[in-house]
Amino acid sequence: MHPLLKSCFGLLILGVYWPMNHGKQVIDTHQLDNDWPTYGGNNAGNRYSPLSQINLQNVKNLQPVWTYETGDNKDPNQRGMDIQCQPIVVNGVLYGTSPRMKLFAVEAATGKQLWQFDPFSDPDKRPRFHPLRGVMYWEDRERADARDKRILYTVGSSLYAINALTGKPVESFGKNGEIDLHEGLGDKETLGHDVANLSIRVTTPGVIYKDLLITGSAVNEGGDAPPGYIRAFDVRTGKLAWVFHTIPLPGEYGYETWAKDSYRKLGGANCWAGMVLDEKRGVVYAGTGSPSVDFYGGARPGQNLFANCVIALDAKTGKRIWHFQTVHHDLWDRDIPCPPNLIRVKHKGKMVDAVAQATKDGYVFVFDRDTGKPLFPVEEVRVPTSPALPGEKPWPTQPVPTKPAPFSMQELSEPNITSRTPESRAYVVDRYRNSLKGNKYLPPSQEGSLIFFVGGGAEWGGTAADPDGIFYVNGNNMLWWLKMRENQQANNTVAMTQGSRLFNTNCSVCHGLEGKGSGNATANSAQAYPDLTNVGKRLTKEQIATILETGRGRMPSFGHLSKDDREAIINFLTNLEAKPASSTVVDIHSSVVTAPVTKGADFPYMPPYLNNGNTQFRDQDNYPAIQPPWGTLNAINLNTGEYLWKVPLGEYPELAKKGMTNTGTENHGGPIVTAGGLLFIAATYDEKLRAFDRKTGKIVWEYKLPAGGFATPITYMVDGKQYVAIACGGTRYGLKSGGSYVAFALP
Repeated sequence: MHPLLKSCFGLLILGVYWPMNHGKQVIDTHQLDNDWPTYGGNNAGNRYSPLSQINLQNVKNLQPVWTYETGDNKDPNQRGMDIQCQPIVVNGVLYGTSPRMKLFAVEAATGKQLWQFDPFSDPDKRPRFHPLRGVMYWEDRERADARDKRILYTVGSSLYAINALTGKPVESFGKNGEIDLHEGLGDKETLGHDVANLSIRVTTPGVIYKDLLITGSAVNEGGDAPPGYIRAFDVRTGKLAWVFHTIPLPGEYGYETWAKDSYRKLGGANCWAGMVLDEKRGVVYAGTGSPSVDFYGGARPGQNLFANCVIALDAKTGKRIWHFQTVHHDLWDRDIPCPPNLIRVKHKGKMVDAVAQATKDGYVFVFDRDTGKPLFPVEEVRVPTSPALPGEKPWPTQPVPTKPAPFSMQELSEPNITSRTPESRAYVVDRYRNSLKGNKYLPPSQEGSLIFFVGGGAEWGGTAADPDGIFYVNGNNMLWWLKMRENQQANNTVAMTQGSRLFNTNCSVCHGLEGKGSGNATANSAQAYPDLTNVGKRLTKEQIATILETGRGRMPSFGHLSKDDREAIINFLTNLEAKPASSTVVDIHSSVVTAPVTKGADFPYMPPYLNNGNTQFRDQDNYPAIQPPWGTLNAINLNTGEYLWKVPLGEYPELAKKGMTNTGTENHGGPIVTAGGLLFIAATYDEKLRAFDRKTGKIVWEYKLPAGGFATPITYMVDGKQYVAIACGGTRYGLKSGGSYVAFALP
């Protein structure tokens, strides 16, 4: 039976009436299915389900019905990443990934394992861990009886095609089921350097249009970042089909928005957060991140297209249809952090096919899907261009939508500072009064700034939308401390050993200039990035080597570094190698240098100024430095641009016991909404999965998960029974790790 007919038949059995016209905004016909067949639920990325068996009246009875243990993260010496995967369900089978990058298939009704694929079962393949947020499904629809059904997912720089029925690699795809994602990024003749050994991975799955797999990538954000081109591969053979240059080559549209030959020395401008597809139009919509290097753009004067853009591409050819840049000449790492969302809204009395994009700095841009014209006016607002670092040319204006209002805090003022205790307020006020603050577009400086949006705002968990044009987004209000300083290595002002150079190149972006981590650890709340100054006393050299090579928890693999380079870092960390001539640790943001740097060479680019690492600013007890809410859940009517409701999301259990409730917490993972009137989301520090009334924002059910659910849930139906499932990977915020998936249903 055709999937659409099957879906309609199932809905008739359930007594569900789906109004295709009559003023309701139809989202996507794939949504009529009882499955959850793609990342985001459907090609449009709505994260909406028409299922209503679980609803406002009975959700209080929801209970766990099965748990699937992946087997990972049980041995503290064999941990992988947290689980950020939103699984998919096709024909009653759930496909997902484990903390150690294994792909699995289980019965969606029982959690019984059908098969598991381990990309590192070959002893010659060492693990390479990184965040992995989903997988893709494709089947051969040219033959009704075909058994060619594939799951496609990425591990490191490898894209795998796995038989969905057996869990075996599809030998006709690439080389024995695997292709190298360095393909299509350019060669030495074009770029002036080789890309084969540069770090690239895919953290969020792409989309499949007919027989094309279209994907972005995650790359480093420092001086050795490869270009973040969007590419399409033949889903049958793995052959490269087309490439869209997000950093234009000479003669291409947008080349003039960079310095001459920027494409030879800079990278990034990559779609790491995912994309969506309008299958009827044959158009793919993607959002891109910032160009390298973060926080200093002296080598790239101009607007820098197509970094920080929402882009519409012809899915068949990769040709640009339209674009809109949300940040010009990004100096603040304000990537587009989640996929766009294809919705229908009523605008000026007419129904309009639209695309909505949430941003790291709390904006929601809404565009006409065909033209890219904003549905609500966007103003080019003048912003500060000084004080700027020498060589920097900040762009004088930035786009600001007039509607909707921002869903996250925009600027810091003294009344916004925490008053949790007199001591915490005094601690934060002291830093506040000795830092730059104010306009969120203040250029990075050597004086140091307190800013929002190094992290979201919106995060990678994505947004949801229902057929009424209501848009749901969770957001963070977290403060960051950004301080720039001269790159002594680039300017040859300090001698550095190999180990210290590599540490600064690869590790200080997260662990800080002196390896002391970020935040302030307490018994109740571990800091975001651990202190490494005494790591040699806590771990053996062999244990450190394993973590560097494979990754663990939030830390990705650095297996792309040579063994000698990893050993040099270990020697530096364990104080077995002499300190550099200067005691100052020089930070090079997320750059990976695997060969001696030649002065004057285009690549890797060595910026003259560097940041102090990803340093979140909290009080001395490691709680957020501002007044709550620290995390929110928002419902916005995109027909009008007005808020339907805004509520805190999550709380700290230890503060709640003291009477400080409903604070919200930092949150990672997104929402889904259903025809049953519900919104489901986990994402928070308190490790709970919650159901909200989608019309009011009231919590109507919650459940403490076995480990934090820092992923986006799904819902689906098998044999007439509706389920809600989520990955429980933990690890984030210093919480316990986990390796399971849990499904819920009504008794």
